[in-house]
Amino acid sequence: MAHTPDPDARWLALLLHAAFFLLLGASLTRFLMRHPGEARTPWIIGLSAALALVYALGPVLGSRPTPRRFAWLAGLVAVWMVLVVLAPSFAWCAVPLFSTGLRLLPPRAALVLVTLLTAFVVAAQLRLATGFDPNLVLAPPAVAAVATAVLVHVRRQADRQQELAVRQRQLIDDLVLTRRELAATERREGTLAERQRLAMEIHDTLAQGLSSQRMLLQAADRTWETEPGTARAHVRTAAGIAARNLAEARRFVHDLAPADLAAGEGLEAALGALAARTTATGGPAVRCHVEGSARSPLPDRVQSALLRIAQGALANVTEHAGAATAGLTLTHLDDRVVLDVADDGRGFATDGPAAGGAPDGTVSGRGHGLPAIRARVRQLGGRLTIESSPGEGTVLSAEIPLPGTRSALTREPVTPQESG
Repeated sequence: MAHTPDPDARWLALLLHAAFFLLLGASLTRFLMRHPGEARTPWIIGLSAALALVYALGPVLGSRPTPRRFAWLAGLVAVWMVLVVLAPSFAWCAVPLFSTGLRLLPPRAALVLVTLLTAFVVAAQLRLATGFDPNLVLAPPAVAAVATAVLVHVRRQADRQQELAVRQRQLIDDLVLTRRELAATERREGTLAERQRLAMEIHDTLAQGLSSQRMLLQAADRTWETEPGTARAHVRTAAGIAARNLAEARRFVHDLAPADLAAGEGLEAALGALAARTTATGGPAVRCHVEGSARSPLPDRVQSALLRIAQGALANVTEHAGAATAGLTLTHLDDRVVLDVADDGRGFATDGPAAGGAPDGTVSGRGHGLPAIRARVRQLGGRLTIESSPGEGTVLSAEIPLPGTRSALTREPVTPQESG
């Protein structure tokens, strides 16, 4: 992973480079002023130029600890030592070398180098002194200790910042990955929810309409020769159902309200129209009854869900129950609305294998009715109960809490009917 250079570290490196060349120039000037024309002067000038050249090669080799960098540092220290032996005034050039060794070498090797450089500085100062001076012995180690402490602190701060930057980058990468996974999960959930919505809409509209059309066309085929008028009436009714199904298909593709609610006459009128239509298309005689009145209009999604629940339940009754009559009852209470669908069909044992239900409430086999009904009730936070016994019909009850109330319906196990 590439790291952005630290501006503070760059400025510190530039300052140390400038200090080195300044000290080197000052030391050479001091030597030439105090020792002009000596035999060693050409050597001092040559070694000073060599030291400057070797030092200038350091940035070219990079900042990473490689064998070439170690060889460069060894050559730099060797040239400086020879220069200090010939001219002790060059000893103070060691301070920038402290930084170079501390930045390049491991901690223990860097401390050994600092100790060696300090010893040379002390020896050089003692050679220049005319007598013993404690400051010449104590000052260089003190300066070396301070310089080392500062440089070690700076290095550790840089390492911490680099580590922090790496952790931040990892956290950002983890966050980006988590957001991508969350977005993918939301897309999958949205796809599944839309697939479920389409499945329920198709079952409650197109599938029921096609079933009714099939029964009507079969009836027309049976009576075509003997009762042509009745047969044509069945065909006209089937054509009307087909037209209605086409309108419903267009509406749910565009996620619109059911056609019975689109006129704006309310849920009660839509349930009455559904009951009349079921009766007219060969189903059981369906009565619709409303108890109480809503204090305020029901939300559109509640009305749509209750109408679809009624459609799915009546489709089950028509196709499977063998009922002669059925009833739709819509009850408005203070904190909820209840839809009951009852029939006098064959019924079934709710605790027997005929129920065909799974623990999660799904229904084995080909049906989608009850899973769709249960899904609609669950989406609205309601409760679904089914009461039935063989030969005594079935009662399905869907309770939906009203928004803005404190109604809390206790979830109970749903007993599925014989098929969906």
